[in-house]
Amino acid sequence: MADQPGSETPPYPCHPEEMKAVWDLRVGRFVAVQASARWTPAGVVTAGIATAAILLATSVLVRAVRSPR
Repeated sequence: MADQPGSETPPYPCHPEEMKAVWDLRVGRFVAVQASARWTPAGVVTAGIATAAILLATSVLVRAVRSPR
């Protein structure tokens, strides 16, 4: 996929509106954490829909538990 051997990601974004974040965290000499995230507008919409569906299902379950029988 990448143009250069040994490169993990292509030098160009896969999506024209792609946002990417990379960070490194070092704690002392022995602990190092690296993370990266890739986000597209479609991912934002999908995350919003998933969150709304989860909250709607949770509210239905809470109302069913609270209702008198």
